[in-house]
Amino acid sequence: MKQRFGCLVHKGLAEVRERELPALDEHDVLLKPLACNICTSDYTQWMGQREHQGYPMAGGHELSGVVVAVGSAVSTVKPGDFVAPMPPSGCGSCEACRVGKMMECTNRQDTHPTADGYVSGWFGFADLTVRRDYQIYRMNDQLDPSDAAFMEPLSTVVHGMKKLRIRPYETVVVIGGGTMGLLNALTARTYNCRVIVSEGMQNKLETAAQLGLETVDFTKCDPVQTVKDLTQGKGADAVIVCVGNKAANAQALKMVKELDGRVLFFAAAHPAPPLEIDSNELHYRKLELLGTYGGDMTDWEDAAMLLNTGRVVVSKLVEPEKFGLNHIQEAFAAASVPGKFRVSVLCQED
Repeated sequence: MKQRFGCLVHKGLAEVRERELPALDEHDVLLKPLACNICTSDYTQWMGQREHQGYPMAGGHELSGVVVAVGSAVSTVKPGDFVAPMPPSGCGSCEACRVGKMMECTNRQDTHPTADGYVSGWFGFADLTVRRDYQIYRMNDQLDPSDAAFMEPLSTVVHGMKKLRIRPYETVVVIGGGTMGLLNALTARTYNCRVIVSEGMQNKLETAAQLGLETVDFTKCDPVQTVKDLTQGKGADAVIVCVGNKAANAQALKMVKELDGRVLFFAAAHPAPPLEIDSNELHYRKLELLGTYGGDMTDWEDAAMLLNTGRVVVSKLVEPEKFGLNHIQEAFAAASVPGKFRVSVLCQED
């Protein structure tokens, strides 16, 4: 059985290729992807900013689809189920995987090229793809496939929220109103927090406002002082940095409250932006600087629940223009335009 899939050949070029699918083993699930969204890590490599990831890159890890066939030992899903899979990062059998911490796997599959030479071989931009049974989560079939594809990025947000330990009635500032910034903001709101989004692009500010979020336009004011004014001089209990730049890092340290504040660094950037802070300031302010990356199995489950029950609604975070698989190059070009939310590839359409 052949698989048609999109891959990055080199900077600025994505194309559709074909390869033989491996035979299903007993724990494999054959999926027909319906939608695969273009993640920041995908389109920034298309732009040449993450070439350390290598080529050819058969990426695509934000997807949803329908089960076509299952291996003999699979009992969790059946053909016809609408599902969202996680990336095949964990081996599934090491000590970390056995306790659900796939990102700490000692034999992560995504760190090795496939036998035919593809890096990050997730093959999400494809008409058919294979995942292991433990990576599959059933989704509410009333969800749009492009929305259900948010299960993976939402799981990374959930993972960060757990590290941040936000509590009801706290004030949380999110710096950056892009897709992942607003996804963080929407998730923080499920904790009954006051959420403020700091952003400078008009379309992102408008979308945040449409979602019922408080906004600060940093092109028209000092965002640090505005946050202080909005919190009666106290500052935020927690700040989530969802853009990778030096200014955002510096603002976060000033926006957070004087004592016992927490700052979560959610975004990555290449090259890495500097973070400048005096260790005595950390000491006397009792600051917590937290990092987060990826998600574990419990985060995947929680993300699926949030989407399936409508507690987090992501429809405004998907661009209205969608692209068929044969137009993968145009899709990457659209995703790389500043200010865009998620661009979705409809894998069963030309």
